[in-house]
Amino acid sequence: MPSKYTVRRFVEGGVYHVFNRGVEKRSLFLDVQDYKIFLYYLFVYTAPLKKVVLSYPRLPIRLRNKNLNEHIEVIAYCLMPNHFHLLLRQSSINAVSKLIKQVTNAYTQYFNKKYARVGGLMQGSFKAAEITTDELLIHVSRYVHLNPIASELVDVLENYKWSSYLEYVGNMDRGICNKNLILGYFPRKQAYKEFIFDQEDYIKSLGKIERLIVDP
Repeated sequence: MPSKYTVRRFVEGGVYHVFNRGVEKRSLFLDVQDYKIFLYYLFVYTAPLKKVVLSYPRLPIRLRNKNLNEHIEVIAYCLMPNHFHLLLRQSSINAVSKLIKQVTNAYTQYFNKKYARVGGLMQGSFKAAEITTDELLIHVSRYVHLNPIASELVDVLENYKWSSYLEYVGNMDRGICNKNLILGYFPRKQAYKEFIFDQEDYIKSLGKIERLIVDP
């Protein structure tokens, strides 16, 4: 069940764990291209505009004009077959709502055209929980990154391509995440990786972050 602490009033400078899933729990991502398209929109709407244009010189003006880099940043993400998790920090009060609307609307249009369907793809409005301390932030980031293991999609987290985990501990960089906020609490990448897999600490932290977990 979604957290009873789900918020609908957002604040400037707020950090949020955002979640949504497919309508009727249907799959949102059916092949590799689907995952890539969702991440494409996440990049286009949140990365620095100069970087976006450099990566996609022919990007339509209508998409350039929707760039929200000055208002929001992605801290972490995980795309699962029938839902997604995002950790976001906004600098303007409506940025989270605007970003989720832009990404999910664009992705729904793509998905419906590709699979010859009509209607909404997401299950109603997205859910969000505010994260109010740095300690909770790093614990929620671990929860987000461990989703593929918890759901038994992979045995080795490095084998899952559709989260920001490899941006944090590996050599892959999609240019989507601001990793400094979390990695700044660790002396090196390896220390964050060790934190991710510290089972005893993770179990202890679940009680603290329970109200911040917006989940299927």
